[in-house]
Amino acid sequence: MLPPVLELYVIWHPGDVAGLTIAKEFVEHFHGTPFTGLIGGAVEVFIRSEGWHSLDDAPRPIPTTQNPLPNKLDQAKFTAIAPLIGTEMAAAVEGGSSTWRDYIEGITSRQRETPDRIGIFPYVIDQEATNDTVLGKLLNPYQRIAASAAHVEGETHMTLRCRDLAQGITQWISSPDNQRLTIFISHTKRASPGDEEDTTALVALVRTVIMETRLRSFFDANDLQPGTDWDQELRAKASTSALLGIRTDLYPSREWCQREILIAKRHGMPVIILDAPGKGEERGSFLMDHVPRVPIRREHGHWSKKDVYQALNLLVDECLKRALWMHQKELSHGRPELHIAWWAHHAPEPLTLVHWFENAKRDGTLPHEGSDVRVLHPDPPLGPDERLVLEEVLSLARPGAKLDIMTPRLLAARGG
Repeated sequence: MLPPVLELYVIWHPGDVAGLTIAKEFVEHFHGTPFTGLIGGAVEVFIRSEGWHSLDDAPRPIPTTQNPLPNKLDQAKFTAIAPLIGTEMAAAVEGGSSTWRDYIEGITSRQRETPDRIGIFPYVIDQEATNDTVLGKLLNPYQRIAASAAHVEGETHMTLRCRDLAQGITQWISSPDNQRLTIFISHTKRASPGDEEDTTALVALVRTVIMETRLRSFFDANDLQPGTDWDQELRAKASTSALLGIRTDLYPSREWCQREILIAKRHGMPVIILDAPGKGEERGSFLMDHVPRVPIRREHGHWSKKDVYQALNLLVDECLKRALWMHQKELSHGRPELHIAWWAHHAPEPLTLVHWFENAKRDGTLPHEGSDVRVLHPDPPLGPDERLVLEEVLSLARPGAKLDIMTPRLLAARGG
């Protein structure tokens, strides 16, 4: 329906046997649940290993603006390349006129010519492959993914590779200065009687885990500087950062916790809730539902570090999903027949519907009376009762208005 946004090419030498396993991990991850709800072509993964013309040849060329696809097929807006650096690839590149050397040199040359279209994210299988080798000289200028490669509690090599690659791609396609992803840690300083130590320990664990990654965190107690307008700073950070809400018993009832979630949702920022129930909540909050939630468990009397990593990994994927969705929205400008009034970053809910309606009314972009308001959001679709409630909310503001809420699959089923 739209030109492709991101194509990921994973390259390894057939002799580096670990490359196949890692490539399969990337294929499964980027074809996984977080990205299946987007319009087709948002992200595709391709592998390059076997020789193109013979067993000793380099792989099939990677399509770029300098090497276009045949039959005038659309070129992806972004091409990410993940070379898996092993000793066999290094040996193949070392030859002065080898096809593998020409292949890697061609990739790096095209990246330097169009850094806004081509990104290189190497992963080192064998460290010695980069020591005083031609391959090392060609690829060492590019920061590697999973460079630490240390197996820490709760983290695996696979999740580290996938998160680092997703984070690197997100930062590359989201901002011109490759600004590091920031995780806004939303929490309450208050705890139920008897749970004070548990709450403090959980917040400390979350901060520790983030420090073990390449992510940046915003934690109000440390990041609000003396003399700043703390209210304005909190609002600014909540509207521009991925939000991780630590949902302890008193969290849903705290005014600023509700406000942080509200601001993040209204600005279309990714939100993940880390569920940490104690004795139980007195009441929930409708502001905090309708987002992915990850339960955190106790192991041997301590909060599970693995569950914190799971929440962060999901949050990074949500950030990439949001970036891809925004680029698909831009590409849709050439398809006015789609008639999308609202490209919702997440499945709409009353608070985001009201926010969109007020902005559209103010900007003069609200569909004229008598026409349906078409909303497109990533899959999965809303249930019939959820859609009914949203229609009732809209009818209060515009009597007789009809909502046409769709996901990419529903839109494709109608033939676009």
